[in-house]
Amino acid sequence: MIIEETESIEASIDRVWQGLNDPGILKLSLPGCEDFLVREENKFEVVMQAKIGPVKARFRGEIELSDINPPNSYTIAGSGKGGVAGFAKGIAKVSLSPGNNSEHTEMKYRIEVTVGGKLAQIGSRLVSGAAKKLSDEFFEKFRESLTDTGKDLEQEAPG
Repeated sequence: MIIEETESIEASIDRVWQGLNDPGILKLSLPGCEDFLVREENKFEVVMQAKIGPVKARFRGEIELSDINPPNSYTIAGSGKGGVAGFAKGIAKVSLSPGNNSEHTEMKYRIEVTVGGKLAQIGSRLVSGAAKKLSDEFFEKFRESLTDTGKDLEQEAPG
């Protein structure tokens, strides 16, 4: 499955880049995220709960950043296992460009996702719909985290 989107974010390109590389902000922004731990530079361990169609599971996985070109782009590769629910793995190419003013950024991303187990059995339409919902929730929380109110939340987030 391939997902391609462009998001407009009311923040400078440097602030968006900073947020995309901040484990605390990412933990707050990822729906159902329980842990977002730094394992080594540009490698993270993630635990999150997700419901995709009738399948609800707790996923444990790893994320690695590569092709890093601050503050313009990077590649995110990740994989996770959800027990009997199955697995998901994917790669995302993310690029940032200045918007119509210095406090506006356009983020383009292209994600290729593969799922297996029960997740693969529920059908691509349900998986695609769930992925879109998770993406929308992520960007809503991510935008909030880039505001002054979000900075307060970031300080309260457990490590």
